[in-house]
Amino acid sequence: MCRTRKRHSLLETEPLQGRDEDAIASADFSSMLSEEEKEELKAELVQLEDEITTLRQVLSAKERHLVEIKQKLGMNLMNELKQNFSRSWHDMQTTTAYKKTHETLSHAGQKATAAFSNVGTAISKKFGDMRSHSIGYSIRHSISMPAMRRK
Repeated sequence: MCRTRKRHSLLETEPLQGRDEDAIASADFSSMLSEEEKEELKAELVQLEDEITTLRQVLSAKERHLVEIKQKLGMNLMNELKQNFSRSWHDMQTTTAYKKTHETLSHAGQKATAAFSNVGTAISKKFGDMRSHSIGYSIRHSISMPAMRRK
């Protein structure tokens, strides 16, 4: 049991700081282990490497199978991108931030439209005033011309 505790404590990991990592990397722990512990760790290492290789193979096979199913269903990358975009766009539109921003911009747009309308009305009125002033001047001017000729 004592050996198990010792081995367990050597294998436990906690976050290391920069200097600790350097010290661990340069340390030779093999001198602290008995031959039996070294053999157990080597066997465990081989087993873990085998398991990782197997998992990679299984994952690769599953990914190939996934592609085959998608092809049979007529799903391609473009369709997936469209679906993902649509889903993301919908998700974004349902957020509180989007709703508040949409409200604010909509309100600002209404205010801007009203302001442009007021400016347009003011400009039209000003042109109308200028036009009527100019027409009045030309009428007065044409009336006064014959009067001046008679003199």
